[in-house]
Amino acid sequence: MQSFFEALVNVNFPFLRNALAAGLLSSLLFGILGSVVTVRRIGSLAGAVSHAVLGGIGLALYISAYYIPGFPPILGAFVFAVLSAIVIGLVSLKAKQREDTVINAIWVIGMSIGIIFMAKTPGYTDPSTWLFGNILLISNQDIILLALLGIIVLLLAWRFYAQIEASSFDEEFARTRGVPVEKIFLILLGITAVAIVLLQTYVGIVMVIAMLTLPAGCAGVFSRSLGGMMLSSSLFSALFSVGGLLTGWIFDLPIGAMTVIFAGIVFLGFSVFRALKRAV
Repeated sequence: MQSFFEALVNVNFPFLRNALAAGLLSSLLFGILGSVVTVRRIGSLAGAVSHAVLGGIGLALYISAYYIPGFPPILGAFVFAVLSAIVIGLVSLKAKQREDTVINAIWVIGMSIGIIFMAKTPGYTDPSTWLFGNILLISNQDIILLALLGIIVLLLAWRFYAQIEASSFDEEFARTRGVPVEKIFLILLGITAVAIVLLQTYVGIVMVIAMLTLPAGCAGVFSRSLGGMMLSSSLFSALFSVGGLLTGWIFDLPIGAMTVIFAGIVFLGFSVFRALKRAV
């Protein structure tokens, strides 16, 4: 543990400080968005968008190889994420098709498109790079983008908290009070899609899905309001991020995987505790 803290203050290891800063900044996004995603029970939706992003990344790599050199993968990811969120949102609100069927379709189609384009791109592109990410490669510019997105999400959550809370817990009541439930839902999907793209670029798709659900799941055990859940979830997310970074560094293991394992163990512990408490 001492070597970790020595490395943290060592000028030769700026990537470790960037990783720590990214983990803490991401915690704010995971805490706020993850709480709303969990309360509204749309975790599978976030998973579908996260995996559909792989299609945009694969297409961008293909375009960069054959048509537009230097075409950024993150741009393709943004396009696929937003389109996926729009399709899922419209289907959820307007169509009669089962929402879970559409979500699963977008999930597998997006991933399959990504794998196909990566296979047709010259050179070897490892999909696991995007699935699990590498938080140690985060740059100063990435930190700034995460901070800006975190500030925007925090301000929106503060400004429209009452509307978000009402539409999350009781849509019918919210409609009777004039809350634009559908508009809030679509905006939430759009912001979540943008956050997923930005976050998965750094920490990977698997960690994004885990951190959008597990910290909020832990916070839900004892939180009595959406605001309290957002705060507790952000703290849990920060704890998991720092714990994953610490253990990954000490034992020379993938940091993203350690973070997910750490979060999963704590969540399962809370779940068992709650089940035992109810049984008594």
